[in-house]
Amino acid sequence: MSNARATHLTRRGILAAGGALGLGAVLAACGDDDAKSGGSGEETAAAKKSGPWTFKDDRGTEVKLDKIPANIVAFTGVAAALYDYGISVKGVFGPTKTADGKADVQAGDMDISKVEILGNVWDQFNVEKYAALAPDVLITTMFDDAGTLWYVPAASKDKIAKLAPSVGISVYDRQITEPLQRMWELAESLGADMTAATVTDAKKKFEAAATRLRAAAKAKPDIKVMAGSASQDIFYVSGTNLSIDLEYFKALGVNFVEPPESAKKEGGGWYESLSWENVDKYKADIIMMDDRSSTIQPADITEATWKKLPAVKAGQVISRSPEPILSYDKCTPLLETLAEALENAKKVS
Repeated sequence: MSNARATHLTRRGILAAGGALGLGAVLAACGDDDAKSGGSGEETAAAKKSGPWTFKDDRGTEVKLDKIPANIVAFTGVAAALYDYGISVKGVFGPTKTADGKADVQAGDMDISKVEILGNVWDQFNVEKYAALAPDVLITTMFDDAGTLWYVPAASKDKIAKLAPSVGISVYDRQITEPLQRMWELAESLGADMTAATVTDAKKKFEAAATRLRAAAKAKPDIKVMAGSASQDIFYVSGTNLSIDLEYFKALGVNFVEPPESAKKEGGGWYESLSWENVDKYKADIIMMDDRSSTIQPADITEATWKKLPAVKAGQVISRSPEPILSYDKCTPLLETLAEALENAKKVS
């Protein structure tokens, strides 16, 4: 888990929402039948279908509605995955728009001008705007085994919960193939055509990429890969345990740098924190760097100790998505990038 995620977990305990939210007005908006029947934007295929909808999420919670949800609000990365399956959402929360107004990496191929952004950073979620969307369901991921809904602020989670049922997809301590399958099942339940050529072809490409990565790892067993994330003062080294992408890559045979559990204690078992002076603690031939907008990207790292790393000098630095968009289309390049890096890597450590 990266520095951004560490900050998030810390903030859960120390931040409180400011100002009154006027819950009475919010709940009234939620109960407005006209708001529920209207709304802007294009209807999804699911919205045109009738009949009851049921989905059991990874908390074991079964959500039951009279019809397939039409007004969906989701964490940005989840919305991006559903978009790849032909399901549109009305609102999003989480990293959606960068400082220059462009789509965040976690927004995928979504047209962010067509969704209501309820919050763009951690602990930001506009409850009034959420209620005005007359949400049928809220969907997000979960990074722990306690069922904590990702990017739903602790201070307002109870108010948010009263407005619509929620669905949580776990991305904690499992291989990426499991949440990919769960997102597939969710999209199908929402009315996506999972027999469409674009969908089935994407899954085949993912499977082919996995085969390629396994072969590359087998051919280069001595190549050591380190998963890192950069902030101004700290460099974070992730272990493979807990992260869905790294657990899967390791299962395919990739040889990772593994900080000891004692070193990862401060990071909740996800990562070890290093000062930039100690960034050379581990020997690595390839470095995978966190691609999220909340982190410093490799081209912008000015630390001399970083530039002296053998993998950096050899140009063997690639991107990593610690919060993958859970569609086969978006996860395939993650495997292909690492496979290509392994195929071309030289032993430099």
